[in-house]
Amino acid sequence: MPKTPLGNLSRRERQIMDVLFQRGRATAADVLDALPDAPSYSAVRALLRILEEKGHARHEVDGPRYVYVPRLDRDKARQSAMRHLVQTFFDGSAGDAVAALLGSEGARMAPEELERLAALIAGARREDA
Repeated sequence: MPKTPLGNLSRRERQIMDVLFQRGRATAADVLDALPDAPSYSAVRALLRILEEKGHARHEVDGPRYVYVPRLDRDKARQSAMRHLVQTFFDGSAGDAVAALLGSEGARMAPEELERLAALIAGARREDA
């Protein structure tokens, strides 16, 4: 289990975790190739080591290479990041976060997405009643 929430990662650490979540597993070279404005190979290796120390990633030995994998599954990481985002920017108000998202430019949603949200809201209302 990670020692720190995913919200406490640097921009580069988040980018590296995105690569690990997308690929499922990656070497330092794979991560380097996937990063925008990539730092040096040794910087990527150092960041992967930091992510291991923080408990977000682990490595497996594959011959001479280390292959890195995320310690959390993507859904748990998403939940952790959302909790941190809501707490940090919306003072813990999920409603304010949703309102900001829906009110933002380019937040057009497909009818299926709107129906899914309406069902989630209805379920939350039933739980509170």
